[in-house]
Amino acid sequence: MGARRKGRVIAFQVIFSWDFNDNKISDLIDFSWANSKEINEDSILFAKLIINGTIKNIVEIDKKIKKHITNWDFKRIAKVDLAILRLSTYSLIYQKDIAGNIIIDEAIDISKEFSSDDSYRFINGVLDSIYKEIVAK
Repeated sequence: MGARRKGRVIAFQVIFSWDFNDNKISDLIDFSWANSKEINEDSILFAKLIINGTIKNIVEIDKKIKKHITNWDFKRIAKVDLAILRLSTYSLIYQKDIAGNIIIDEAIDISKEFSSDDSYRFINGVLDSIYKEIVAK
């Protein structure tokens, strides 16, 4: 697993936990909970970039997600899926140096590893819709 992939997984875990931790990031961003043998400095730096960017822009990100879910209530999105959607939407909007298809593929892979069997389809559909809107601008 590459440094960026590890960084995304770490960012996913922090953003997921942040949602349950009264939106306090300080307890999570020290990464003392992570297996330090499996992560390197590049992964940590990439994770911090995604985490801080996602949280800083959470209102805009959530608005974008809400706009692109059809026949679904935002509050009913599984917390795992929401964390994946949030970090991936941040990446689609702000990390222009990374191809959109790579961001979406990584989100699908993370959802297959951490979420329910069919979640990847939902995540793919929402992110694809967001990406198409961004590219069309």
